[in-house]
Amino acid sequence: MAKPLISATALSFAVATSGFAADLPSAKAPPLAPPPPPALWTGFYAGLNAGGGWGATNNATTVSAPLLDAVAFAANNLDPKNQLPGTGLINGSTALANSGVANVNQSGFVGGGQIGYNYQWGQNIVAGLEADIQGSTIRGSGSYTGASQDHIAWRDPIGIPPIVVVGGVPLTNAGPCWAGCNLTRSALGFGQVTAGVDWMGTVRGRLGYLFTPTMLIYGTGGLAFGGVHGSSTHGGVTQAVLTGLNASAFPVPFNYAQFNGTYTLPNIPGAVSYSNTQVGWIAGGGVEWMFMPNWSLKVEALYYNLGSAALYSTPVSLVSPFTINLGGVNVSAGQLLTANAPVTRIKYDGVIARAGVNYHFNWFAPPAPVLAKY
Repeated sequence: MAKPLISATALSFAVATSGFAADLPSAKAPPLAPPPPPALWTGFYAGLNAGGGWGATNNATTVSAPLLDAVAFAANNLDPKNQLPGTGLINGSTALANSGVANVNQSGFVGGGQIGYNYQWGQNIVAGLEADIQGSTIRGSGSYTGASQDHIAWRDPIGIPPIVVVGGVPLTNAGPCWAGCNLTRSALGFGQVTAGVDWMGTVRGRLGYLFTPTMLIYGTGGLAFGGVHGSSTHGGVTQAVLTGLNASAFPVPFNYAQFNGTYTLPNIPGAVSYSNTQVGWIAGGGVEWMFMPNWSLKVEALYYNLGSAALYSTPVSLVSPFTINLGGVNVSAGQLLTANAPVTRIKYDGVIARAGVNYHFNWFAPPAPVLAKY
């Protein structure tokens, strides 16, 4: 009788205990956090780009240095005793006529390709290296004008009234400038300057921030190199106006008055051309959008600076069209009278705005984690 009673009691206790346990809260493992999204941007990429470029420093300055001014030397030494104070030709003044500023206003198309590598740190930071090469039609041309003027005057002492008649012309024993002579020299110069960039390449670092997993805003900068060209031509005319000469027996009997008049003489032009590969720097920024797996679009603006160049032109020259050997003035036809050497400085810098498309290979990107399903 006792054994059945003990068994019944144990069974009742077990049932009661299991019911109490069922009412207690259960201890479950916390749910697993979702894995971070894969690093979409890590890996190599390649693509194409196209856009436009505009020069930033479009002023090309030409400064001409005087090499020879035989006109000023001869005029200032012709009769210094009777030269009027405050007058005289300025040595090399005609060089001012071939000095000025031309606005070359460069602009054109750029297009080419790029390759690069990105590495994504965490969820927001992307750094990389990119190299590109593109052809360019960035170029422009402009012109300048310049002018100069100087003046010299003489007055010989008044002599005895006319005492000699030569060829029907009365001559005095005073000099040919007894009534006052004036020589005004004017020079007008002009020039044409062209400049451009034929091609350009860059090697740049990139550092960006992901505002969304597929939208990258970045800054970039580094080395720039490119083929540039330039040319300049320079010319002008020189005008001399001579008045006040008189017939005179001194220094030799001659009707010097026949030299009075205006003389306009064209200069022999000078020119130079230039081409070179120059190295500089580039910096800017842009936005890139991963619009579908492995493909992205970008737009960017970059400032480039390939340095400057000095173009040394052949001289702008003036030669005598006639021969004169009279009264201390001795000039031969074809004799060089003035020569000036223009130097034009061009800066090759500007802004590029372009769009591009890239294909991302992602060869070494880590694969996205796989969650086990139960």
